[in-house]
Order: sequence, then structure tokens, then C-alpha cells
Amino acid sequence: MRSNKGRDTKPELALRRAVFAQGLRYRVSYRPLKAVRRTADIVFTRAKVAVFMDGCFWHGCPDHHTVAVTNGGFWAAKVDGTRRRDRETDQLLNEAGWTVIRVWEHEDPLEAANRIAAVVKRGSPPTT
Repeated sequence: MRSNKGRDTKPELALRRAVFAQGLRYRVSYRPLKAVRRTADIVFTRAKVAVFMDGCFWHGCPDHHTVAVTNGGFWAAKVDGTRRRDRETDQLLNEAGWTVIRVWEHEDPLEAANRIAAVVKRGSPPTT
């Protein structure tokens, strides 16, 4: 598990490059709420938008999540806990006035960047 990076993964870097190319500036690996130990991957502090890049395995992607063969019960519980934590994080941020955008690692970074830019620039709600 030590080799699993917590930040600066290839999908995350591709998304950050695409968002930067849109002319947007952001904070990386930033805690939107200081009282809550949850770090968003990309944060727009003025617009109060937090972007999370979710890995298909770790966050249980409905399209690409695979069931672990070895120690399946442990991994199923771990992914379930991650999903619950994600929902709680979304709720806490929404209650504090933040907009949360979740991007799956398999999504096209340019499409995701367009979605993010629409929310940050115009303040319109995200389309999932």
C-alpha cells in the first residue's frame, strides 16, 4: 500500500493540466474546512468549489470497480467505508456552502475540466 500515491497521480495531473489550460487557478491537496480532516484534490477557495478525483477501485466506481479476489471481505468493507466517508464529506461541505465535484479517474480530463470551469466561472450546478 505504500506505493499507492495519495496525490499527483497520472489522472489527477491530467485533470489539473486541463483545468489550468482553462485559465483557472487553484489550490492542490487543500482542506476546504479546517475543522474537518478531509483534503480535496483541487480547491477554488473564492468560488468555494472542491474537486475530488476518485479512483475506480478505492471509491467503488459503478462502471469499473473490480471485486478483490484475495481478502475480498476486507476490501469490500474498506470500499464501503470510503463511499460512506465520501457522502459525509459531500454533506459537510454542502452544509458549509461549498460545491463539491467528483471526477472518476477514468473520465476524460478535458470533459471534466469543462464541467469544473462551468461551475467555477458561472456558478452553475455540476452535471454529475
